[in-house]
Formats: sequence, structure tokens, C-alpha cells
Amino acid sequence: MPIVLQQAAEMVQRFIGGGLANCVNVLQKRSNGLGAEKIGKLLDASQINASLFESACHIKQLFGQIDEVIHAIGILLVLPHILFPGEEVCGLSLAAGNTGQQFDLETTHRIAEFTFISWRGGPEVIRQNKIFKDFFFLAEEPTEKHKELYVLGTEMPLKFFKSRRRLKAILNGNAKLGSRFGEVYPHNPFTTVSDYYLVKSESVNICDISPLLHATKSNV
Repeated sequence: MPIVLQQAAEMVQRFIGGGLANCVNVLQKRSNGLGAEKIGKLLDASQINASLFESACHIKQLFGQIDEVIHAIGILLVLPHILFPGEEVCGLSLAAGNTGQQFDLETTHRIAEFTFISWRGGPEVIRQNKIFKDFFFLAEEPTEKHKELYVLGTEMPLKFFKSRRRLKAILNGNAKLGSRFGEVYPHNPFTTVSDYYLVKSESVNICDISPLLHATKSNV
């Protein structure tokens, strides 16, 4: 019988008790000097069994997908706020992987990518690479539709796009991006991220959707 999330969480919480570090320390000390039989009795007394292990694995699997959950819910929540009167969805990609859609959103009026990143202000290489890729494919898409990149706050993304980070490092880190960039710019005239952004900044509208998410929360 599959373990539901609530049951799994309750079992793991009982195991952790007052804190994981304390729980582990106690078990380590109690295990010293014990043989197989007494270790088994310790496990029984502590309710450590296969169900507890399965519960922990279940939670890990679910929360390993939390970024995708946030991505899907975030897009759906803001759609009613961003669509123009008469605008209709042509394609929607709510999950990672091969969904058959080139962009997170395509409508009769726009193409768009959504990045629900909480920027921390440090050397966020992975986040920077991701947002540059999204910006690039939007900017270079041959269409008359509006091109929009939706983010949680524009300060840090714009700071990155205006930075002197070497563009080559980003292109080398993503085969699809590097290949497409080479097709569009066989003689790459750009050295840094800001070099590219200054040329393409008018192509893509970078929009802060934080207020829209707060609006959906206040309407619940």
C-alpha cells in the first residue's frame, strides 16, 4: 500500500523528534558495544524499520520535484493577470523536459519564459546561465509576437545582464545554447553578457511577476 505524504511526514517527524542531530547522536552512543541481536532490539524500540526508510525516500522524491511544482503553479497563477482581452494560449509548458513546446508560454500575442528564481546576490552561476539561455532564445526567435521574460524581481537579473561576465563561459556550459549561438553569430562579436544585452535589450521585456503572485494570494 503506497505511503501518503502525511503518513510519511509523521513517521519521519517521530524519528527526528527534538532534532536530527540529537537523534543521531543518541543512536550512535546507544549502538556502541552492541551486537546484532541488541542492535535489532534498539531498532524496534526506536521504531526504525523499512516503513520509516520508505517514508524518508518518498519525501525526498516528492520534494526533489518541488522546483517543477513551483514552476507549474506559478505560471498558472499569473496567467489570468497577464493575458490581454481576446488573447488565447496556443501552447503551455508547465514541466521540465521534452514537452514539445519551445517556450513556457506561447499565445496569440506573445512568447514567454518564466524563471521563479530567488536571487541571493552572490556568484549565482547556475541561475545566471539559466536566465541568459531563456533571454537568448526569446531574443533570437523570429516572430512578431511580444517577447517576455518573467522573473521574481528585476534588480538582480538586470544587474547580471549588465555585468562583465564572460559570455564564452556561459556558452560552453550548455551545448544547445552554444550551438544555436554559433549558428546565429558564427563570428561572435560579443565578449561579455552586457555586450550582448545592450544590443538585444529592446527585444525582450523583463517583467517582475512578484506583485501578481501576491495579488493571487490576497484573492484567495
